[in-house]
Amino acid sequence: MVQYSFPQNPEIILTVAGKDSAKAREKAMAQLIDLMDAGKLDAETVDGLDPQQLVEVGKEPLAPPIEADDPIAHAVQTLSTFAGLKLKIQELQADATQVRSQIDILFGPDPVTEAQINALKDGFKTLKTYAQLHHRLQEVLPQAEVARSMLDRALSFTPTPLRNLGSRLN
Repeated sequence: MVQYSFPQNPEIILTVAGKDSAKAREKAMAQLIDLMDAGKLDAETVDGLDPQQLVEVGKEPLAPPIEADDPIAHAVQTLSTFAGLKLKIQELQADATQVRSQIDILFGPDPVTEAQINALKDGFKTLKTYAQLHHRLQEVLPQAEVARSMLDRALSFTPTPLRNLGSRLN
């Protein structure tokens, strides 16, 4: 079962069998038409509603939708991505550094034990993840700096001093 609502009237819940699909959304739209025909819903409320505008109830979106023309929302999303990458890198850094230092035993003159090789193999996944995240962080860093600068400009304002406010009101 999947449940839908719509932004114009979020208290109305439409339940359709199955999972979210174009067909399920069409069935939900049919339920809306039935509600209008029964006089339980005003036609103006649903006027122009598209099945894609239905919101699946009970599911959290993975990320809030970003309007392509909203640079502030894009800047905040960029900074959020940057923060998530930085946090994950910090979590993996100690383990990745340890694995990296153990790689050098492969190139030394001393014999390597099977246990050492197995420990390295286990650590390679962490090392790979860390390296990929670090690379991604380096790619996102310039965008995050631009986003930070944009937000700084957007948030900077000159407050009106209270003494001048009184003279404007007279």
